[in-house]
Amino acid sequence: MVQRFRVAPGSVTAVPVFGGDRFDIVDQYGRQPAELTVLAADPRAVADAPPDTAATVLRSLIPGSDENGYAAQRILSLLAGHRVDQQEAVATRLFGHHSPAGSRATFTVDADAVVLVAAPASPMHPHSDDPNPPSEVRVAVYRADPGRPATPELPPPLAEPLLDRRIDAETAASYEVREGQFIQIIDVAGRQCSDFLAFDARGLADGREYGLDATTTRTIGGAAYPRPGLFGKFFDARARPLVEVVRDTVGRHDTFALACTAKYYADLGYLGHVNCTDNFNGALARFGVDRRQGWPALNLFYNTAFDAAHQLISDEPWSRAGDYVLFRASADLVCASSACPDDIDPANGWVPTDIHVRVYDSSRRFSVAVGHRLTPDSEPVLTKSTAFARRTGALTTDFTEYNGYWLPNSYANHGPHDEYWACRERVAVMDLSALRKFEVLGPDAEALLQATLTRDIRRLSRGQVVYSAMCSESGGVVDDCTVLRLGDNNFRFIGGDPHGGVWLRTQAERLGLHQVWIKDSTDQMHNLAIQGPASRAVLDGLIWTPPGQPALRDLGWFRFLTGRLDGPDGAPLLVSRTGYTGELGYEVWVHPGDAETLWDRLWDAGRPHGLTPLGLEALEMVRIEAGLVAGGHEFDDQTDPFEAGIGFTVPLKTKTDDFVGRAALVERKAHPQRTLVGLRLDSNETTAQGDCVHLGRTQVGVVTSATRSPLLGASIALCRIAVQHSEPGTRVEIGKLDGHLKRIPATVTTIPFYDPDKTRPRS
Repeated sequence: MVQRFRVAPGSVTAVPVFGGDRFDIVDQYGRQPAELTVLAADPRAVADAPPDTAATVLRSLIPGSDENGYAAQRILSLLAGHRVDQQEAVATRLFGHHSPAGSRATFTVDADAVVLVAAPASPMHPHSDDPNPPSEVRVAVYRADPGRPATPELPPPLAEPLLDRRIDAETAASYEVREGQFIQIIDVAGRQCSDFLAFDARGLADGREYGLDATTTRTIGGAAYPRPGLFGKFFDARARPLVEVVRDTVGRHDTFALACTAKYYADLGYLGHVNCTDNFNGALARFGVDRRQGWPALNLFYNTAFDAAHQLISDEPWSRAGDYVLFRASADLVCASSACPDDIDPANGWVPTDIHVRVYDSSRRFSVAVGHRLTPDSEPVLTKSTAFARRTGALTTDFTEYNGYWLPNSYANHGPHDEYWACRERVAVMDLSALRKFEVLGPDAEALLQATLTRDIRRLSRGQVVYSAMCSESGGVVDDCTVLRLGDNNFRFIGGDPHGGVWLRTQAERLGLHQVWIKDSTDQMHNLAIQGPASRAVLDGLIWTPPGQPALRDLGWFRFLTGRLDGPDGAPLLVSRTGYTGELGYEVWVHPGDAETLWDRLWDAGRPHGLTPLGLEALEMVRIEAGLVAGGHEFDDQTDPFEAGIGFTVPLKTKTDDFVGRAALVERKAHPQRTLVGLRLDSNETTAQGDCVHLGRTQVGVVTSATRSPLLGASIALCRIAVQHSEPGTRVEIGKLDGHLKRIPATVTTIPFYDPDKTRPRS
């Protein structure tokens, strides 16, 4: 039996081990030190782990009332229980500045112990001479006795629980929760459904049942079930909120079907089968709740959907061991949770298991987040706020989850159209910290990028930025990206897909390039885009550059500089003359610790120029007008760069070196099937991504992105269309409803719609 644990940068993970076990500590991405501290009655409990350094991470832990502070308190309690003074804690130092990715240290366990594994983290500045962003460490424990620990490991409590209750398989339980308290429902072993009921406790006291109402909730929120964010509340039939979804590490649930009933099993021939409805009836009887033949519930982790024939289908849940949903009670509640007994179909992976419920005090504070898994076997990573969140959060509550970060959708007292015009006519600032940054370092760095990107990276000079595609062997676009060359062996890869780093590491291993490190620096550099005709004027007085670097006003298109904010002693930063709007613009990159300082100084300098914040809605308008492509819209791994409208990133004639997908792209370019064009609609009606494009009855294309252009006063769209019908001026129809019941006439046009010669960003 193998158990795996993740140690995030700057954190400590406690792992219980027992005599006979073996464990590995792995430097997942290389160049990341680790610290091992053993807590045990027997000082020789773990062989070959003599302490040789101060336990720097342990010594820096600070307890507190938030989630991180509570985690620190748990570790400090372990130290105290073993009579270890925090400031005297010592550790075994592992790995170092030159350790290869995947470096491994193996230890055998001779007696029961708790091992504390820490990953020290130091900040990385945007133009460090030797960038080495901190990265995670993994621990794999090989159990000598699979029965220890006897039960699956639950995730650590988020805070001190008020209620910590196991709901055994095939049962249900009721419990009371006060307004403002938090309810965490955990799938203990994975792939186990848990129906959730909640009633207004004051209503029950008056003899009235006001419970969760899925139809009301779907109508108000416009989604199949609430998710963390602006539309995260679950309502009763009075349209009053009962609970709010704070966190969800799964993102796949059901509000359409009833909790399982006796009739369901009987109709399938399983007479007398235990069921959630009867379990709920028994659990809620003490509160005077009337019995029902079937309970409408929020069916957590139940994987349902409606297919193209409008049939309700179900399959195994997406949840893994330890996945959870965290609610906040909007009123005093009577709740009930089940561990569903369904063992006759895939609803519980065929084997019903336990559910665990924890309740936390209302004084606690937890971040709002959804969970993302980078790879199928990785742990969920929760949505983060950017370093500018306190400043943007003071201007809007309309945030949306974007690639693992919360970004503003639009701003109060502005709105998308005002933000749009500010970008086109004056200057706008947007938070683009969700872009994924990877440092590609080492003697094999250039070779790796040359072999994986479509652009000729060997031609890239220091201080230059290039836009490129990254393709699969079949020619599909894995991601688009910009690459900065900071030195002979130092590159910065900036893309939209968090999987980009995994892809690069996989290719490095395949190609046998061992002297390259791919380190995620996303959390070490957050960035603002300052875009619009006045962007140069706003930044010119803020950015100091040393000798040998161009002044801001002299910086060329697709070039970058390294400098300081307000003078040689200011915050270090990197400025690139790039953007995603079709306007003159810049991106400014700083360490998160300097983000608020940058924001404040930018607003001071931008106020005379009418600086306005810009959210994702307005960004969508400007990028479509400018004909700029987006992942999941114009391209995916089934679409090649020529079809996606970025064929200029594939210089097959001048780049003679082989790269991933080259052979397929040679073939695809010689025999094109589809291409990207613009559509200008005849009417003011709008289209949307996925709408079919027709000539008569035949579908010839699909809309990839669409907007109403304020500048053009027309509805426009980007469309992937058969090359035979891509000539500008071709008349087509956009299919709405079922594609035939309604058609919107449109004309094929060239793209970009706006500033086709790119005179504005070049200016």
